[in-house]
Order: sequence, then structure tokens, then C-alpha cells
Amino acid sequence: MKQFNEAESKYAASAKAFRDNVTRDLGNEELRSNFRGAMDYLMAKRKDAFSSADELEVLREQCKLIKQRCLAKLPHLLEQLEDKLESNGIKVHWAETITEANEIIAQLIAQKKGKTVVKGKSMVSEETALNDYLEERNVECLESDMGEYIVQLAKQHPSHIIMPAIHQNKQQVAQLFADNIEGFEYSTDVDTLIQQGRTILRDKFCQADVGISGVNFAVAETGTLCLVENEGNGRMCTTIPDLHIAITGIEKVVEHLSDVPPLLSLLTRSATGQAISTYFNMINSPRKEGEKDGPKEVHLVLLDNGRSQAFADEELRQTLQCIRCGACMNHCPVYTRIGGHAYGTVYPGPIGKIISPHMLGLDATSNLPTASTLCGACGEVCPVKIPIPKILLRLREESVKPKSDKPQVMQGQGAGRSHVEALIWKVWSQVHKSSTLYALSMWGLTRFRFLMPKKLGGWTSVRTAPKPAAKTLHERLKSKQEKQSDHGRG
Repeated sequence: MKQFNEAESKYAASAKAFRDNVTRDLGNEELRSNFRGAMDYLMAKRKDAFSSADELEVLREQCKLIKQRCLAKLPHLLEQLEDKLESNGIKVHWAETITEANEIIAQLIAQKKGKTVVKGKSMVSEETALNDYLEERNVECLESDMGEYIVQLAKQHPSHIIMPAIHQNKQQVAQLFADNIEGFEYSTDVDTLIQQGRTILRDKFCQADVGISGVNFAVAETGTLCLVENEGNGRMCTTIPDLHIAITGIEKVVEHLSDVPPLLSLLTRSATGQAISTYFNMINSPRKEGEKDGPKEVHLVLLDNGRSQAFADEELRQTLQCIRCGACMNHCPVYTRIGGHAYGTVYPGPIGKIISPHMLGLDATSNLPTASTLCGACGEVCPVKIPIPKILLRLREESVKPKSDKPQVMQGQGAGRSHVEALIWKVWSQVHKSSTLYALSMWGLTRFRFLMPKKLGGWTSVRTAPKPAAKTLHERLKSKQEKQSDHGRG
């Protein structure tokens, strides 16, 4: 198993403070109001986007099978993708850890003597903490997605994988702009705020040495990198600078170009309720001779960072089916109340609870799988039918599984195990296996109940059956009937 590096431990350390984060954010009424309104809106949009329940189920089953087929062939498809991309003129780099990914990107930028970077929305680059890494090496890295730009300006990380700044309302954004942008006149008009951001970004696009983007789908059949977006910043990042660097997880590869349309149809409708996104970019090669735009060089960084660990287990492999739509977050009663920052990890919400343990280890995230009601809403809305509640139970099991000489399924396995709790359950098991011991234990419990700690009094009081009313319902009805009869006779 790999050792986690400094950048990863930053998120692991915040994950350990999960309970404190939850207490903090539950007490923030403005934050809770922001999330409640946003989640209600997104749930309604998704519901309206799928007018036919039959169509939705057929599409979900189709896309689940597509992802499972591609994951079953993942090693072969990755090799095929590399061959196709290289033949198209796109250079491929492999990174096992986030440190390796950051080093590769920094070296590519240094080779071109780059000093300014514009970056399209990419959760994998958030996963690697790429912005911080580049800034430490005197490379300016500016987020070009409006939500990411707001978050970067506030010195935060995204609280949602689709809408990074969903935790802020327009008044907060207006104040943020007023505090950080010279010459900005305070306004809560949304169009004015967006226009202000675009004005700043437009100049940066023209000046940038390097463009960095994520990848939604990487097609092995054709060597095509697909990028889904709504603002056009992704297209600007991938066409104006001379150097384009794309970074993505190894699970984003699909086998055929024909696999993309059904996945795209589910992605946009599940994420924002749109029938289709505003832009869909298909990148096949660098600028060719005679073409007037496009980068002169294109590189793809394929990141593992714990994904091969999930891939090795047939049940946990289903985690990699995720297409990053965020629907599970939008419908999660826990996420809706505490927001994304409380989790202390790059990927919050239900999907974060099952993917973060592979990236950071169960020793740093053992509390995340238990932070769930197991209501099943996340599994019901997942467009590719990831059984999230079932995987959460499996991770809880791995978290308390005793250590052995056998190879561990996951990094940090057994980190949540309590010897006292294990002993209690062992005794409980033995008692319930024997009718004699069970009868004896019930006899003892009923006679020594006065030893129960007083602090549990509140717990028992609310579970005590209420005293019966002076008259039963039957008696009251009978009395009413007799009065009516007497009135009729009178």
C-alpha cells in the first residue's frame, strides 16, 4: 500500500475534525438556508428533466452497464487510449499519486517557461491541490469557472462537485467582490456579478501561457477527450494557450464514442436539470498545420490515487462508475444540512464517503461512512445505479475488521475498531447462542435496572408509554351517543 503524502494529509487532518465541522456548520443559519434553497431547486429541476419514469430507468440501466463493461476492461482500455492519443499527437503521462501528478504538470509548465495558467473546472485538480502546488513555485493559476473563481477568491475549496460556490448567496458574493476586486461597485445583481468576473477572466485567457482542464469522458476507440461545460471557459482554456494539459482519473475512460451520448444525457439532467450542456468539447489532437487556433501541445495526465485499490475489489469497484453529476449530494438529507466543507475532504456527500477512503485511507476517514442515515436516497437517484448504501455498510465493516496477516483490502483497514466494543459484541453473541444464558441475563437485567446510570433517564423517559386517558375512546363515544338519544327523546 502507498504512503500518503503531505498534500493528501491536509485533507486527512480536516476529516478527523468532522464532528467539530458539523457542529460549526449546523449552527450557521445562513449556510443552512443557502443549501436548503439550492437543494430544493436542484431536486425540482432533476424531477422535471425526466418526465418519463420508464425512460429514466431504461437509461439508468443502460449507462450502468456501459460503465461496468468499461471498468471490466479498464486495463486494456487504458492502454488502447494511450495508443490512440499518442497516434493523434497527444502525450500521455501516468501518475500513481497526487504528488507525481503535480510534479508532471509543473515540469511541463517549466519546460515552456510558463508563469500564468488558466484552469477550467476540474475536481481531479482539486484532489491534487494543484493550485497551491503551482503557487508555491511562483506560477499564477487562475480558476476560469465562475464558481471556482469565487471559491478561489474566498480562499476556500469547492463545497459541491458541480456548483463549487453553492454555499454562498449573492449578497456574500457581492461583498467578496467588493473586498477583493479593485474598482468594483457593490451590487447584488447576478448579471453584474457574472459580467465582472468575465471581464477579469477575458484578459487572463489572452495572457495565459498554459491552459489546464479536466476530462469528463476519455474515449479509447478514437483517442478523444470530452469536456462538458456551460460557460465556455473550458473551450477558452483548451484553445487559446499554446500548451493544454488535461488531468483526469483512470476511471473516466469509455470504450466507444457511442457510449458517450447516453452518459451525457444522464449527466446533464441529473446534475443541473438541463437537457444538454451549453458546450461539449471533443479534443482529438493539438493544432494541425493550416489551423488558426488550438494549442501547439496537448498532454493528458492519468491519475490513480487509490482508484486501483477500489478496482481490485468487485464490490468496491462500483464506486468508479460515478460520472460526477452530484445528484446524490442534492438528495442527501445529511449533506443538505451541513454542506460540503464539513466533510473536510475534496469529494463531499455520499459519493465522497465511498471514494475518499480509497484516496486518503480508512484511518483518516473512518467517520465518513458512518455519517449517513442509510435512507437510500443517494442510491435511488444515482444515474449509474451505484449501490451507495450497500458500499457504505461494506466500508463500515472494513473499518472495524480486525487486522490480520492477510493482504488488506484497503489502506487503514481496522482503523475504527474498538476493543471494548468488540468484547461487548462477543459477549452478546455468546449470551444469545445459549437459551440458559439468555434467560439468566434477562432475569438479572430486570432486577438490577436500578443500577442504570441516571444520565440515561432522559432517554428512557421519552420511551415510557403514556398513561391511559380517564375514559377510553369507546367510553367517550358511548357517552356521546347516550346524550344524543336523551336529546332526541326530549
